Amino acid sequence: MRSAAAAMVAFLFCLAGSGAAAAPRANTTAMTCTEAQTLVAGSGAVVLATSTFLYYRFVSSEAQCPREQVTRPAFVPTADDPECPIGYRCASAFNPGQ
Repeated sequence: MRSAAAAMVAFLFCLAGSGAAAAPRANTTAMTCTEAQTLVAGSGAVVLATSTFLYYRFVSSEAQCPREQVTRPAFVPTADDPECPIGYRCASAFNPGQ
């Protein structure tokens, strides 16, 4: 019985640390271009909203992409720049359009 309780506590800690609860995403349109660039560079990889219903994963380098993917420059709308060069998005190395 005691091990079941310990397992449940461990599960709850994992659940809390996983971000499983719905949390609002930071929206690039509420940031300056410099703030958005700094967030991506400092995080390595981060998911950001670019409008009310769209969000994407942005990375600071190809090291943050899965194997067989490369980086493509990413531009997003921010409070002060409609095409801020925020960093990169991962894309298939074999399909340039993706």
